[in-house]
Amino acid sequence: MFANLLQLITRRPPPDFERGFVQEVHVTQRSQRNRKTERIILAGWLLILGKSFLMIWLVDKYHLSFNANWVIVPTVISALLCTAVYFMRD
Repeated sequence: MFANLLQLITRRPPPDFERGFVQEVHVTQRSQRNRKTERIILAGWLLILGKSFLMIWLVDKYHLSFNANWVIVPTVISALLCTAVYFMRD
């Protein structure tokens, strides 16, 4: 503790200061796709599609005072973001 305090006061980096940081990272191959995760993403998209049609039908049938897109668009945007993060992970 006192050694670090002296280094802080004198503003000298320790001799092995650079070894504590990652210099480079090399990725040799892409990670394997997880079929179960991809099926869950597909099921989620099918549920979003069903929800979208249900929202449009409910808003029209009951003459609600808002547009169905206020519910559909944020759902689709967040699903697109999640799907993009999964497929662009490498």
